[in-house]
Amino acid sequence: MKRDRDDTDFRAVRAAFDHMQPACPFCATVDREWLLKNSLAFGIEDKYPVTERHVLVIPKRHTAEYFDLGTAEVRACQGLIAEGRTLILQQDATVHGFNVGVNSGAVAGQTVMHCHIHLIPRREGDTADPRGGVRGVIPGKADYVAT
Repeated sequence: MKRDRDDTDFRAVRAAFDHMQPACPFCATVDREWLLKNSLAFGIEDKYPVTERHVLVIPKRHTAEYFDLGTAEVRACQGLIAEGRTLILQQDATVHGFNVGVNSGAVAGQTVMHCHIHLIPRREGDTADPRGGVRGVIPGKADYVAT
């Protein structure tokens, strides 16, 4: 029995694939640049990587917000995140962790308004104190004492 319900109208999604935003750098990305792909998403190297092998996972449909993705698109992106992790670990034995992040909206730091997910490989010593991880986007919030 299928328990999840996906109400995505794929006719509308298919039509959205045919509509690209001319000024969007991700819509302009061609498949020869793709490291990873499936029917709804693709992965590319970040042009401004935080660390070596930083990958962006991008839904093919142009939508600004992660929260506008349908269930199938979220699953497609999640599948590529897992594939990207495996690929990076195969290519680089110095990688021992990852940050996965989405900047959703300008106030959250999003600069390209086409949804994309960062897969950032982490290495021992790449920062003095990695505790708090993504909490570090707000100064002073990464260092806390867990109870």
